[in-house]
Amino acid sequence: QVQLVESGGGLVQAGASLRLSCAASGPNFSSYTMGWFRQAPGQLREFVASIPNTGTRTYYSDSLKGRFAGSRDNAKNTVYLQMNSLEPDDTAVYYCAARAPHSARYDYWGQGTQVTVSS
Repeated sequence: QVQLVESGGGLVQAGASLRLSCAASGPNFSSYTMGWFRQAPGQLREFVASIPNTGTRTYYSDSLKGRFAGSRDNAKNTVYLQMNSLEPDDTAVYYCAARAPHSARYDYWGQGTQVTVSS
């Protein structure tokens, strides 16, 4: 069982940066693929980024590539999402999730952290 707690959200102006963190508890964190997702009001949940267990490469939604950067620190059981040049359309609840090895879906989800970008 993995528990995930996101932090770092808040209210910022357009053009600002935020770094979200996701702290994981439970065994074998370093074996999980970690993902970031977001959900805006009235919208479906959207993929943001995924970070394989080795952290050597991060995969991004095409629409966000270049502004967002995902990373992880397996020694700290933490995954990060650096968000730059934020836009009002980035306003959403951001979730981290964990996918176990050989799993086809994300098995564990955090409660989310709100990011609001004002124009």
